[in-house]
Amino acid sequence: MKGSGLFGGTFNPIHVGHLRVAEDVRTGFGLEKIVFIPSAIPPHKTVMGLADARARYAMIVEALSSYPDFVASDVEIHRQGPSYTIDTVTYFQKHLPGSVPCYLIVGMDAFLEITTWKSWQNLFDLIPFIVMTRPMGADASHTDPLAEMENYIHTQVDNGYGYSPQQNCFMHQTKHPIYLKLVTPIDISSSAIRDRIRLGRSIQGLVPDGVDDYIKHKGLYK
Repeated sequence: MKGSGLFGGTFNPIHVGHLRVAEDVRTGFGLEKIVFIPSAIPPHKTVMGLADARARYAMIVEALSSYPDFVASDVEIHRQGPSYTIDTVTYFQKHLPGSVPCYLIVGMDAFLEITTWKSWQNLFDLIPFIVMTRPMGADASHTDPLAEMENYIHTQVDNGYGYSPQQNCFMHQTKHPIYLKLVTPIDISSSAIRDRIRLGRSIQGLVPDGVDDYIKHKGLYK
């Protein structure tokens, strides 16, 4: 496939689960680079308990130090106002060489809320999606992720999309494809890490050592 994957989020803080799924996507799709993009002002999440954007960016830089194919971008930190994905995608498509394709990497739960995003319809005209789905049958509380995705795409996004088993993606005659990727299930969340810090419990092994050290040094999430 080659190209770059754009992986945005609050990363509050970044943890080993983020790195694991990103590596799954990179190797699974043959991407040359994955760009981690912390949002400055997330439009869909409360800012309560949200570390300063510069601190979250610094933790990402620490976390990626051992990953030569991962890079951090502070583009959303420099931009005024809420961190809208449409603006970030437009930025990278203007500033990356024309020969370098971009893919937007999102988790399945985020994708299933895409109709609440700013100018969401335009995203499908601009960039292919790589949706990180839940493993089949890994969580009995959820339906088959393929069936769930198919229903959502047809009823909420565009019923012109059709699933191609050979390419493991939803194809459209005029819009970019929506790829599916089953990723390694890791039971780690940023909110659980913040809870552990507030309770004075160790987060060793849940975040890279450099991130653990940074959190302790800055006294974050107390």
